[in-house]
Amino acid sequence: MTKISKAACIGGGVIGGGWVARFLLAGIDVNVYDPHPESQRIIGEVLANAERAYALLTGAPLPPRGKLIFCKSIQEAVQDSDWIQESVPERLDLKRNVLTEIDAFARPDALIGSSTSGLLPTDLQRDMKHPERLFVAHPYNPVYLLPLVEIVGGAKTSPETVAAAMDRLPPIGMKGVHIAKEIEAFVGDRLLEALWREALWLIHDDICTVETLDDVIRYSFGLRWAQMGLFQTYRIAGGEAGMRHFLAQFGPCLAWPWTKLTDVVDLDDALVEKIGQQSDEQAAGLSIRELERIRDENLAGILQALKGGDGGKGWGAGKLLKDFEAGLWREAGKDAAPVDTSAPLRLIETKVSPAWVDYNGHMTEHRYLQVFGDTSDALLRLIGVDLAYVEAGNSYYTVETHIRNLGEAKLGQAIHSTCQVLSLDEKRLHVFHTIHDTASGETIATAEHMLLHVDTKAGKAVPAPEEVLGKGRKIAEAHARLAQPEGIGRHVGQKR
Repeated sequence: MTKISKAACIGGGVIGGGWVARFLLAGIDVNVYDPHPESQRIIGEVLANAERAYALLTGAPLPPRGKLIFCKSIQEAVQDSDWIQESVPERLDLKRNVLTEIDAFARPDALIGSSTSGLLPTDLQRDMKHPERLFVAHPYNPVYLLPLVEIVGGAKTSPETVAAAMDRLPPIGMKGVHIAKEIEAFVGDRLLEALWREALWLIHDDICTVETLDDVIRYSFGLRWAQMGLFQTYRIAGGEAGMRHFLAQFGPCLAWPWTKLTDVVDLDDALVEKIGQQSDEQAAGLSIRELERIRDENLAGILQALKGGDGGKGWGAGKLLKDFEAGLWREAGKDAAPVDTSAPLRLIETKVSPAWVDYNGHMTEHRYLQVFGDTSDALLRLIGVDLAYVEAGNSYYTVETHIRNLGEAKLGQAIHSTCQVLSLDEKRLHVFHTIHDTASGETIATAEHMLLHVDTKAGKAVPAPEEVLGKGRKIAEAHARLAQPEGIGRHVGQKR
């Protein structure tokens, strides 16, 4: 794969600003030209959101942020760039003029991509002297998080240009998909347009509100689509007989007359106002930036979760992120490598997730403390200290901890924790937790904790009620008959 050495972004709106952030956070210097008087502020806000999103997305060490340079002309922006991304408003005449000017001043080996969401590359390259290097690079918003780019060549686009564009995307964490034939709106927007038309009719006919419609998508098939797409989802729906059975069973419904996809809704003022009002109600006062941040947190969470799919190998966009992070670790000079309660009580069963590991592929220190904390919480729930108890104003607070790291927990490894109650009195709960490798039973880490029962409103230790103490004493009395766990009372630096 070849890396982009310097990028130019012509247009810095929603899409252009997203491209700027994607390049910069991959360590690439970016020249920007946008005559809009507020372009620097807009791009700055988009970049701030992108940086916040990346902090949620990955713990891999990002390269030093690229240098952002605002230029006074297209010529200044493009003349030393090897990837030029045009993202001006969706008007054919405007795009042609801009692309022709880019073509005149760009380096001979520069790649020129257009962010158009529907215009044909053949039409865009009509007036260019070097049309062979023009292609559509259609991303999805937010560009800095969603990794897909539709790569579409025109009649005069060279195969080498398409190949070069596809080759340069993985190092910035993006996946190029080559659309074999140019077609208006390409593939993604054609699918979205079909869904959008049907959605407009459902609102027009008062079948549901815009919020209900969005809930139908985001609580059901939207989650499936996020990791498996359409056809593979339907293949699974066909059961063991697969896609052929699915098509035989559900194919005939395509001819049923319940869809309005062939009939375009009239977007008159009344319908526009209805949708606008319902959308305002749905937003409940949240600003666009607040909605963007909520969206980014959700997307980062989905992508992180997908990293652990297929037994830790990663799945779909999660695998792409995993591979991208591996590249980041390599660039930082570090290797990326992979990661039950009876008596004592076996309380927590889990696996080491991708979000829990460091650059060695080992579970990070704060995640050990998290598992130990979860173990304490599980014990507390057993003795009646649940959420309702806490909300009523009482809880147990951990006041002292000693952790020993004796082994290694790695990515994908099944682990479990056990708890032995050492002692319990009116105010104090003394426990000893152990994290085990579930497969081998080996001890990975231990933690000795002292917890105090507190009045959370008063902020002081108070005696626990008898209903809690009674349940706790039964466990403590049973555990008193067990052998004392090795490691009790140790302090930092004590010889073994």
